[in-house]
Amino acid sequence: MSSVIASARLSVLDRSRTREGHEGPEALRDTVRLAQELEALGYHRFWVSEHHSVPGVAGSAPTVLASAVAAATSTIRVGTGGVMLPNHQPLVVAEQFGVLESLFPGRIDMGLGRSVGFTDGIRRALGRDKKDAEDFAGQLEELLGWFTGEQTAHPQVHARPAEGLRVPPYLLATGEGAKIAAEAGLPLVIGDIRGRDRMLTAVDRYRQDFRPSAWSERPYVVIAGTVAVAATEEEARRLLMPEAWSLSYSRTHGVFPPLVPPERIEELTMTAKQREFYESGLTGHIAGTEQQVTEALEAVVKDSAADEVLVTTSTYDREALLDSFRRLARIAGLTSADA
Repeated sequence: MSSVIASARLSVLDRSRTREGHEGPEALRDTVRLAQELEALGYHRFWVSEHHSVPGVAGSAPTVLASAVAAATSTIRVGTGGVMLPNHQPLVVAEQFGVLESLFPGRIDMGLGRSVGFTDGIRRALGRDKKDAEDFAGQLEELLGWFTGEQTAHPQVHARPAEGLRVPPYLLATGEGAKIAAEAGLPLVIGDIRGRDRMLTAVDRYRQDFRPSAWSERPYVVIAGTVAVAATEEEARRLLMPEAWSLSYSRTHGVFPPLVPPERIEELTMTAKQREFYESGLTGHIAGTEQQVTEALEAVVKDSAADEVLVTTSTYDREALLDSFRRLARIAGLTSADA
């Protein structure tokens, strides 16, 4: 157990990654089962994500999936990492989280991002445009106003049952987004751990510019990234391989594919550019044996003074992934880790 790591809460974001030979519905069911396992291990919160028209990701409706996760668990906090606010009308987002909080009181988190669909076709299908992300601060203000009853954009309109409820908001951000989180007085979720210097600079700026609000009296920092723990360094590296290859493939083909097993990747003949992207995708993460991960994670928690670590690891082998989470729970001294 590491006292430094134990000083920060430990949580997980699962993107419902599809795998070769396993379709989207199975990926969604895997997400729900993983949440149950992590609850038993003592993890603090479990979040799901929003992606549209991505072959490798089944998680397209995060509030719907969060409801399924919350219904299958009883103590772990459940939320979104995140709902991409520019893709939606703030009223609809408020209503959805109002329903979630009403059904599962005291367990729901509202993690919000500022991205829009990443291709013109997806944006058109969503009825959105790139410029819709430009007024994120205004969209955020309106959304929070639906909960407090103070929004002025639509007089005499009320978000039911959201109005009067307290659903903790979190802002997923880097750079400019960290500034918005500070000015709004919201907790900050920032990644990736791989870009350490840029992440720490944004965290420092966030703390300096933070304005206390009705939502948070002080800065709260969640650092996010891949953490892979295994019995050996090589096994930990194999956990990273499927995601690294998917990233490489997406950079060279324009499509983010399902995960494939490491043994398939080892047989591939890669172009020089694919190899470059692939090797880059394997570096910078926190990965290795329990001792190696303890030292690396302690360093980033110390450097960032993070309040929480949000683990975003994806891999093909679901049992190996769960074993990694078990080992990480043991490192952090979570209450149920030994069980």
